[in-house]
Amino acid sequence: MELFSEVYSCYYQVLRRLLCSPDAVPLQTIYNKICQEGFEESIISIIPKLTDGTWPLFQKEGDLFRSKLTPSFLTPLSELEQSYVKALLFDPRIGLFLTDGQLAELNNLLSSVTPLWEPGQFYLFDQFTDGDPYQDAQYRENFQLLLKAQKNRRYTEIDYTSSNGRRVHHYYVPARLEYSVKNDKFRLLALKNAKNQTMRLEILNLSRIQSVRLTERTLPAHICLNTVIRNSYYKEPLRLHIKNKRNALERAMLHFANYEKNTTRLSEDTYECLIYYNQAMETELLIEVMSFGPMLTVIGSEAFQNKLKERLKKQKELFCSTRV
Repeated sequence: MELFSEVYSCYYQVLRRLLCSPDAVPLQTIYNKICQEGFEESIISIIPKLTDGTWPLFQKEGDLFRSKLTPSFLTPLSELEQSYVKALLFDPRIGLFLTDGQLAELNNLLSSVTPLWEPGQFYLFDQFTDGDPYQDAQYRENFQLLLKAQKNRRYTEIDYTSSNGRRVHHYYVPARLEYSVKNDKFRLLALKNAKNQTMRLEILNLSRIQSVRLTERTLPAHICLNTVIRNSYYKEPLRLHIKNKRNALERAMLHFANYEKNTTRLSEDTYECLIYYNQAMETELLIEVMSFGPMLTVIGSEAFQNKLKERLKKQKELFCSTRV
């Protein structure tokens, strides 16, 4: 097994929970655990390697699988993993999840470690340069308060400046924080009370949030955040076919990591990926699909295909006009 999962870096966490179980479990339980704690497409990568012995971590007992490791096993960081963590400390976004004290302690503990890479070794040619101010004190405070509220389903009082410069003040329940690689920005999927005792989903750019205040009010237990988000999606998802050449499947999983999706294998080298999205996500998704490459084919929906054709037509017209 690779030291770092190229797909989501979540395989280790999923397998740790499976391996810590003292009881033998059926394959269906392993399936369920992977779906709950990983991603739908994780099954494609994990299950075959467990069942064919590529990862010899379980002892097969009839129809059951028993971990070969004891529940108390330790996994100390290797030198390479320490080097990886040291490299992460160079990323300005790491300060959104850690306090200044935690950052200082990690830097001290890893002071003698050589980072696996340095920021200057990478050049992102297709990313906007006006990313969020990750090291700004107010931005970090807002982010951490929203993250805390999201974990505890608490209402927040948010002051926000809209794209047209209008100041907005509302109470929101943070549902999800998402990161756009292309824009180098975070956005907040938040719920707001609407008429008829319903919840409405809104998307806010974090850089436009002026202040956040936690309240004592929490979202009622019967309201599921993920269900409200899913109800905002179009009825028909984006349907993609991916030819798994030049590592295309893995690249696609990373490329569309911030979308809810479901991936299935159609043949030896072809996979179908369903991506669920709403109107607010559509423009960015169009751009990401166009930038991916020839190993990806848009099968549906028809509405998405039409918008894709319109966008390609405009780009062609713009290209032709600049050459005259």
